[in-house]
Amino acid sequence: MSEDLFASTDSVRSSRQLRHAKQVTFPGPFPLKHGSVLPEVTVIYETYGELNEKRDNAVFICHAISGDSHVAAHDENDEPGWWDILVGPGKAVDTDRYFVICANTLGGCRGTTGANSINPATGKPYGTGFPEITIGDIVEVYQRLVDHLGISRLLAVIGGSLGGLMTLDWARYFPERLAGAVVIAASSRLTSQAIAFDIVARNAILNDPKHYDGQYYDKESGPAVGLAIARMLGHITYLSRESMVRKFDTNRYTGRKIDTSFETKFSVGSYLAYQGDKFVERFDANCYLTLSMAMDLFDFGETCEELTQAMREPMCRWLFLSYTSDWLFPPFQTQQLVKAALRNDKKVSYCNIQSDCGHDAFLMENELDRYGEMIRAFLHNLERDLQQESPCEEPVPVQTHSHFLVEGRRIDYEEIIKLIPVGTKVLDLGCGAGELLQQLKKQRHRRVSGVELDEISVLRAIQKGLDVVQWDLNDGLEPFSDKQFDFVILSKTLQTVRDVERILAEMLRVGTRGIVSFPNLGYYKYRRSLADSGRAPRLDETSKESRWYNTKDVRFLTITDFEDFCREKGYRIHSIVAIDTEAGCAVTENPNLNADVAIVVLSDTCTDHD
Repeated sequence: MSEDLFASTDSVRSSRQLRHAKQVTFPGPFPLKHGSVLPEVTVIYETYGELNEKRDNAVFICHAISGDSHVAAHDENDEPGWWDILVGPGKAVDTDRYFVICANTLGGCRGTTGANSINPATGKPYGTGFPEITIGDIVEVYQRLVDHLGISRLLAVIGGSLGGLMTLDWARYFPERLAGAVVIAASSRLTSQAIAFDIVARNAILNDPKHYDGQYYDKESGPAVGLAIARMLGHITYLSRESMVRKFDTNRYTGRKIDTSFETKFSVGSYLAYQGDKFVERFDANCYLTLSMAMDLFDFGETCEELTQAMREPMCRWLFLSYTSDWLFPPFQTQQLVKAALRNDKKVSYCNIQSDCGHDAFLMENELDRYGEMIRAFLHNLERDLQQESPCEEPVPVQTHSHFLVEGRRIDYEEIIKLIPVGTKVLDLGCGAGELLQQLKKQRHRRVSGVELDEISVLRAIQKGLDVVQWDLNDGLEPFSDKQFDFVILSKTLQTVRDVERILAEMLRVGTRGIVSFPNLGYYKYRRSLADSGRAPRLDETSKESRWYNTKDVRFLTITDFEDFCREKGYRIHSIVAIDTEAGCAVTENPNLNADVAIVVLSDTCTDHD
């Protein structure tokens, strides 16, 4: 059986000495949120790169439950880190550019004060006497470390899984101390299903005969069986159904023979046994109890109102990432956080990364070209915010519908920009790679944001310095509040929307004005094409997706059709700009016949008091 069967995100981790680790002890008392007090707290941490003269390039990385301070190798002779694919010279979190900090968490077992640390009051390990901690307590320790390093404000905090919960609490409790937050594969609270797995894991440890009520440090061996079973359960939740099929189904009845007391008849069984046994070599059972309980107790809010309130104080710019096959922290939970941030009018980007790797996808290379590049771009954007520079250093080549182009110019964009007064708030629905938003941002509008479904387009838009949320317009605009924007744009998108009535109603709920642009099928050349050839006209001869069977366009309308629609719905049309893109000019005479593109400014007469 191939060695690859046992490859996992744990493969690079070990209990070997951390050669580049640093230590600091903060004298107590250190009060905890649930009422207990620690006499002192020691923190083990590692740093990468150099702090710049302004001390504003620091990035703090929060690790997951089984992680530690060793996020990446320091040099070619160093042990590999648990996030080497993301952190290092030239990588997404570029240590040639940023001062990166990663610390072992409070309650951990790699040197920071935890259950296996010596209690100064007794001279013995805390064991089960270590107090119950919260994610907020962990963040308090981290903030003390940042203060110790002389950093007044972090460029960003980044965390996945448990680290994502820490990132949320950092923004909540220290809103002025970070410019940006990257929350990956996390949620406002664990699902009952996720907590159930943790409960079984804790019971496996607590009921191991060698747990000795947590005082096993002077024994010959501790609760290895219970801890291994706990880790097996964890690995089940970290994988997806698809990744399990790919990894185990071909040789499901061929378990690898390894030195273990656990069942190895099936390939998935030998994998779990191997992972469980390896975990025992480097982790402490009492620390696992402490951290899993802190994770389960985390509660950033349950209801829409609670989440909105929790997101009110944070002042940072946000990047949220979820993964389609993650059932431990399902995407809908991340989307709840995104909605709460948007309701508070925060600067937010979000993408649900297409992946079949499950929860552990954020630690794997499979989708690194997307999530890694989004993180890279987001950090660059935070730097630009600090420097108040142009949102785009280099233009990113993108595909666009050529029937809107004249000699490389987007005529409809030029006309839309003229229609929007400077200093307004603008939302672009179906913003693509952000070409229009980028131009609007250069006009110094008060706020520009986008909504886009395509994953790669979301990445390209973030790379332009924009805030873009991945969302299906056919699901409405629930994340946005009434009249949150002055203008909501639906450019070259109306013809692709399934529920036109809903999206028009939603955009006029969210915006004071709506701007809609679309190809006009009443254009005389399209009519002639249909009459002469007996075939549906192709709106873009150069596009591979312009034929009737593979086009994204599901609506075919004319300017007259849209005017009738607005009249029926009670929408007020403020102006219509009709364009002949071939001639590169506006059309005033019989636009329904002579224009191939229409731009309409409209509002809802029920809410329009202008």
